[in-house]
Amino acid sequence: MGKITLFYKYVQISDPQAVMLWQRSLCEKLELKGRILIGFEGINGTVGGSERSIRCYVREMKGYPAFKNIDFKFSLGPTESFPKLKVKVKNEIVNLGIDPTLLTPEQGGKHLSPTQTHELIASKPEDLIILDTRNDFEVAIGKFEGAIDPKIATFRDFPKYIEDHLELFRDKQVLMYCTGGIRCERATAVLKVKNVAKEVYQIKGGIHRYAENYPNGFFRGKNYVFDARIATKINDDILGSCYICDQSYDDYTNCLNAKCNRHYIACPQCIQKLGNTCSPTCQQLVLTGQTNIRPERVTVRHSNLL
Repeated sequence: MGKITLFYKYVQISDPQAVMLWQRSLCEKLELKGRILIGFEGINGTVGGSERSIRCYVREMKGYPAFKNIDFKFSLGPTESFPKLKVKVKNEIVNLGIDPTLLTPEQGGKHLSPTQTHELIASKPEDLIILDTRNDFEVAIGKFEGAIDPKIATFRDFPKYIEDHLELFRDKQVLMYCTGGIRCERATAVLKVKNVAKEVYQIKGGIHRYAENYPNGFFRGKNYVFDARIATKINDDILGSCYICDQSYDDYTNCLNAKCNRHYIACPQCIQKLGNTCSPTCQQLVLTGQTNIRPERVTVRHSNLL
């Protein structure tokens, strides 16, 4: 069993290319795999490897002045959680689709600790709105009780959702959350600059930190993660359902038809029935060896428990 660390830091980087080369060399030396994005606005990464390698990586990172205060989040995972190492320079370290010089984390909401978050939700203020900022497939298997699912396919869709629902947030306290906190740094800014909400909050450390402190708290189900684990179990609640038969279930799989490769929830019975494909169409294409043909999109049912 290895170790995985999730981290980010919004900080001015004068030479992202140089930092990228350093990060790539460091990770290769330590035999770490994962994804690291670097931009003028900061760094965003998830890497995995042996416990010793992760420990050495964190030590090296904290020795670099710009990254010394990074909040590293850790979890156990197989050393092969990532197939390879990707270190890239990007304009945005999380893809919101808004120029990071025009909308910055400094314009974002107030950070609440896990304890402050728990106490706020427990107090049940009438004007509190809890808003998930993640993609629909993440929300499908885990969320905070009573949270609004914006039903977005990508984070780039989030600004439009806010623009289309401004009246929903007028004079309200809005608590936003995401996996580790990085998306909320700018997602809260999207709403806050509109000047309609009474207050805008974000959870420091996201779902990860909250669940560490309150595994049986207000977040229910699983936390979706972007590595081979797919999701980490927080508690026993099952929020999702099989996209094929609608049975309560929350494990993701990918369609065996490589041209389709749909990422979907499927129960063991449906996986067996359809040969690890997402539809009879894809199953037939696999059986006939025509996996180079893209099938027509099949409408799938999403959980009615969300």
